[in-house]
Amino acid sequence: MRTDTLGGLLERAARRPDVGLRLLDRSERARFVPWSDVWRRAVDASARLQRAGVGPGERVALIYPTSIEFIDALFGCVLAGAVPVPLYPPVRLHRLDEYSARTAAMLDAVSAELVLVDRRIRPILGAAVTAAGPRSGCRTLSELADGRGAVVSRTADDLALIQFSSGTTVAPKPAALSHGAVVAQAVALNGHWPDSDACVHSGVSWLPLYHDMGLIGCVVTALERPGTMTLIPPELFLARPAVWLRAISTTSATISVAPNFAYGLCVEKIGDDDLEGVDLSSWRVALCGAEPVVPQVLRRFIRRFAPYGLRPEAVTPVYGLSEATLAVTFSAIDTPFVSRRFDREALSRDGRAVEAADGLELVSVGRPVGDAAVRIVDADGADLPDGLIGELLTRGSSLMAGYFGRPKATREVLRDGWLHTGDLGFRHDGELYLTGRGKDLLIIRGRNHSPTEVEVAADGVPGVRTGCSVAVSWLPDGADGEVLLLLAEIERRGRASGAGDIGEACRAAVRTATGLELDHVELLEPGTLPRTSSGKLRRQESLRLYLAGELLPPDKVRPWRLAGAAVRGALDVARLNRDRHDG
Repeated sequence: MRTDTLGGLLERAARRPDVGLRLLDRSERARFVPWSDVWRRAVDASARLQRAGVGPGERVALIYPTSIEFIDALFGCVLAGAVPVPLYPPVRLHRLDEYSARTAAMLDAVSAELVLVDRRIRPILGAAVTAAGPRSGCRTLSELADGRGAVVSRTADDLALIQFSSGTTVAPKPAALSHGAVVAQAVALNGHWPDSDACVHSGVSWLPLYHDMGLIGCVVTALERPGTMTLIPPELFLARPAVWLRAISTTSATISVAPNFAYGLCVEKIGDDDLEGVDLSSWRVALCGAEPVVPQVLRRFIRRFAPYGLRPEAVTPVYGLSEATLAVTFSAIDTPFVSRRFDREALSRDGRAVEAADGLELVSVGRPVGDAAVRIVDADGADLPDGLIGELLTRGSSLMAGYFGRPKATREVLRDGWLHTGDLGFRHDGELYLTGRGKDLLIIRGRNHSPTEVEVAADGVPGVRTGCSVAVSWLPDGADGEVLLLLAEIERRGRASGAGDIGEACRAAVRTATGLELDHVELLEPGTLPRTSSGKLRRQESLRLYLAGELLPPDKVRPWRLAGAAVRGALDVARLNRDRHDG
């Protein structure tokens, strides 16, 4: 079978019984599944799918937690010639109406033939599946009858999978990825950290498997190597972040990846008692991407865990997006991450990057990886020289074929072979620096400001939940100028300490860090702000909900309503976790 397809990679990896997937349960017990067993299970799943009438090119939605069943369904689809569409399972169970509507929209967008689902999740999906109406319904793999079917041959140009964009500024879009694009991405990443006599790479990941970083960046790269990848349920990491570091230590893993918030969470939540016997000296590549990289967070992480063997040069900022399969630029391996300070006035007024000792600190996300190429262009599409902010364009063998079933949306972002990312940034000394999303920019008195800088300042205020603030601006009708608003979730104990004090502290912190004056601070209950499936905050959706009066501060939410939702959510989560553990 061709090695430029996922099926070909799996067939090749099946010859290596010594490497595969290692799955941790909630008790941190490991189950090792060699690639040879992944192949055997996928062949069985493929036969079941073919007997159920799923044909080549048809889309099959997958709704699973991190589990071997997800892997069975994914590669079963691949070997049947079908197109898997990983979707996120319900996370905020007190928001099932919103989840149901979004899931139904995604199923409809790809014209799903079948929904494969974890048996414990299916009872929650009724409305979404009914609304989308897939012909073959919603089934578990075990409910599909045994069958016989040959492995379906595919080419590099055939569709391998559909992954939805994160949807930070708009509704998620279905990015259609060919086998060739996915394999090219894995080859490029593995080429960035090749094995050697001194180091044979292995990885650990707690990232969701419905997300590009978790699926392609971790599972598929391990498959292409082939090597071993340890998978941790995301909810386990969020509850006990030390599980991540203990798994790296126990398996002597060399590569692991996480968004910025996870590094901050580890610093806040992991105590020395959680790290007894932990040795992080094997960790050579600690990738940081998927959301703005905050240099202060990375430095705190390095200082906190250096006594446990973490090397400063391991921390590696990166940049990518779903439409490019995953990665676009990577920082250099085995060197400390690079940051520079740039004059705020020049950045906001002229879009120029001028170094200044007391300026805004930005982190380099490196240079293009593999055969990716990058351009920075102005509003007319003309290339800009180093030091000027513009839109980031990229091209390479890992670009999506387009948005599935959306030719107009595809034409808007794919032009002459270049992907228009919507992200803003500039080059400095040959490296890429990001300044934000075009649609998320704060425009105050005609000047552009990054919302991230405002949000990071609020993160340091006692009582504000770390990573749970949104800065937005808008021009009200009849107003003389834009309004700068901070929406911030507060910790439970913050309600008792006084919302007014927290609000004033946020104003002072933002004023000191940025020179900007907040026109309004709205403090919210934990879990209020809308997020994407991968956990990114949705700034424009937050503004829309705020203007519509749908984001309520603590003093306007009835206590019985909060308690009821919290109890129901806790019971639902506990029940799911118990069933998953028992099963």
